[in-house]
Amino acid sequence: MRVVPSPPQPGQESVWDYPRPPRIEPTTRRIRVVLGGQVLVDSTRALRVLETSHPPVYYVPLEDVREGALRAAARSTFCEWKGAARYFDVASGEQVAPAAAWTYDDGPLEGTVAFYAGPMDACFVDDERVTPQEGGFYGGWVTSHVAGPFKGGPGTAGW
Repeated sequence: MRVVPSPPQPGQESVWDYPRPPRIEPTTRRIRVVLGGQVLVDSTRALRVLETSHPPVYYVPLEDVREGALRAAARSTFCEWKGAARYFDVASGEQVAPAAAWTYDDGPLEGTVAFYAGPMDACFVDDERVTPQEGGFYGGWVTSHVAGPFKGGPGTAGW
């Protein structure tokens, strides 16, 4: 299937201009994660991972995550570019989102963690509430700053 990228509007990036293998770059945009009515992350020291056909994935320093919010989970995965990932259940009060965050213990993302937006109450880039990337595997955050279409939804496995 041939994918036709949506033309980016002024102020947007096309995810089809992102590289493969992915590029990792720092951002000073404000990244917030909310669960159980509590802000678990509020950081301006994130890294964003940019990969062809994917909205950015934001990784924040582990020290910018509220203490006690991450609990080791049994899930693990492997990325051909980033290596072995281990997962965390994300907890806030009595609310727990299973395997909703992940980290890499080696490489340029070491010491950072990313969150799936879907299981959270809300995730924000600056003051914009993000939309989760479709599908249950990828963790991209869709904002008005990116143009797709995005991998992850039905029929996109071959992209």
